[in-house]
Amino acid sequence: MLVAALIVGLAAPAGTALRAQSPVSHVAPGPSVTVVEATVSEIVESVIVSGTMVARDEVLVMPEVDGLAIVDVFGEAGDQVFRGQVLARLSRTAFDVQKMQNEAQITRAEAVIAQARAQLAEAEANHRHASNSFERTKSLHDRGNATLELYDQRAAAARSTEARVNASSQALAIATADWTVAMAQRRDIDVKLARTDIKAPAAGIISRRNAKLGALASTAASEPLFRIFADAAVELEADVAEVELPRLAIDKPVTVTPSGSSSSLTGSIRLISPEVDRLSRLGRVRVSLAGIAPIAIGSFARGVIEIGRRKSVTLPLSAVVYGRNGPTVQHVADGRVSTRKIGVGLVEGSRVEILSGLVNGETVVARAGSFLRDGDIITPVATQ
Repeated sequence: MLVAALIVGLAAPAGTALRAQSPVSHVAPGPSVTVVEATVSEIVESVIVSGTMVARDEVLVMPEVDGLAIVDVFGEAGDQVFRGQVLARLSRTAFDVQKMQNEAQITRAEAVIAQARAQLAEAEANHRHASNSFERTKSLHDRGNATLELYDQRAAAARSTEARVNASSQALAIATADWTVAMAQRRDIDVKLARTDIKAPAAGIISRRNAKLGALASTAASEPLFRIFADAAVELEADVAEVELPRLAIDKPVTVTPSGSSSSLTGSIRLISPEVDRLSRLGRVRVSLAGIAPIAIGSFARGVIEIGRRKSVTLPLSAVVYGRNGPTVQHVADGRVSTRKIGVGLVEGSRVEILSGLVNGETVVARAGSFLRDGDIITPVATQ
């Protein structure tokens, strides 16, 4: 039996023995690499700014007369006031005395005017009588029926009454001028009396009150009696990096979140400063808020300015490499990597808009880097 087995073994083909001993060769798989698909989604790019809440238009309430004591204060910080509302009152005793004196001057001037008019009427009557007498005497004198002496007397009387008319007219003019001066003084006193009531020049909210009872009002004071932010309009004055300024535009929507507040307010860009600070390289924008915002002036706030909103193909930022020749991605097809140049647009958080170079559904390396080269074979692992 043993001999027969040996004979059978020796009789087996040599090729069969060789195949049994040689190992089977396999192609080694590529490294596992996380990939991601380009997808269509809405992307909103924003610029985050921060600044201070300020009044859009601040109104300074100053006294218009000097040296009068404040006797009443009606306005307080935080009060909402209307245009023309009395906020404080100054002492008016001195002006009341001046007004009484002026009223006496006006009464006297009116009496003098009446007297001058009566004198003028009398002078005009005398002048007419003297003139008529002179005309009759002249007619008689021309016919030789009146003496020269009578003629001269009547002529002198006519000239005398004419002079009295002129004098009475001048007296009436002087009395009228005195009355006009007294009336002008009266208007001046009325204006000063009206200015003893410190009124709000515009509607709004009082932000600061410096008026104190007993203090003397001064037009040259460094601080106004009251500060009002007109129409209760509050704005965010924020600083923006100069590279972001060209992307901003008037009426761009802004979401404003005051410090310590959990709710946001809606607004829009009202003003973009044309000047950039030379040291900080920051520009300034003014954001107007919708409605009356219950925010304290001077408080800190954060704003998010919407630059653009589109629905298009997007990728994670980690999949894009920004190089000397522009942005690129590492495209994956059939397990093989190839570099592809793309065009990018809006950026929101960790995602970027793809304008060109990729279409929806194409696969790229999720974290692009230099460890992969064109033509490398990988095992794609889709992200969850």
